[in-house]
Amino acid sequence: MTDLNRHLNAGWWALRIGLGVGPIVTGIDKYFSKLADWGMYLSPLATKILPVTGTTFMHVVGAVEIAAGVVVLTRWTKIGSYIVMLWLLAIALNLVTTGMFYDLAMRDVEIALGAFALSQLSAMREERLAVA
Repeated sequence: MTDLNRHLNAGWWALRIGLGVGPIVTGIDKYFSKLADWGMYLSPLATKILPVTGTTFMHVVGAVEIAAGVVVLTRWTKIGSYIVMLWLLAIALNLVTTGMFYDLAMRDVEIALGAFALSQLSAMREERLAVA
């Protein structure tokens, strides 16, 4: 394996583990609120249009995050990373509509870019495995 391949592989694993485990941990915490009071990040606009309470919505969000993280950690890493990317962009949009938390919104956009990078690396790995 060349140095480039070794470094790309190390980057792929770091992104895969981080973008797989991270959503699982934060998704589980939507039920326990040990890391944060997740309800405070929900936009007032969202609470007006949601047909459920903020707490119920956060539990649904947690389930989606757990599922997305699990998909990233399976053989469907490329698809999972696209899901995580879109999910993070939706979270960033929600944060912007709160009128605050712009720093967290920017962080989520940056992590979404990492998820996109993982999808591209995964596509490359899939192509190389298909040829081999």
